[in-house]
Amino acid sequence: QVQVVESGGGLVQPGGSLTLSCVASGGTFSRYSTGWFRQAPGKEREFVTHISWSGASTDYADSVKGRFTISRDKAENTVHLQMNRLKPEDTAVYYCAADPWSNSRYAEEASYGYWGQGTQVPVSS
Repeated sequence: QVQVVESGGGLVQPGGSLTLSCVASGGTFSRYSTGWFRQAPGKEREFVTHISWSGASTDYADSVKGRFTISRDKAENTVHLQMNRLKPEDTAVYYCAADPWSNSRYAEEASYGYWGQGTQVPVSS
């Protein structure tokens, strides 16, 4: 059974930075493409970013492009989400999801077989 765990969430001021991390156990995480999604209060969960299993390909939602960076550290078997110039509208629970099949529809929740419990990121002064 693959278990996905996010960490690094917490309160951050507008304009600040935060790095989230995602690790998985029970499977070959280094061979899974990985995505981050988020769910703001009162809204549906939405796609944020995706990285291929090799790390060679990344994709971003327009709302975070240029501010967020996804990367994977194969030695640490971890995927990181570096978030810069955070805005109050970035406030959400952030979820990491692993896709063992490298689906092309990476922005769709159904493409991912394993999900973490989420980590909260409130952006507020």
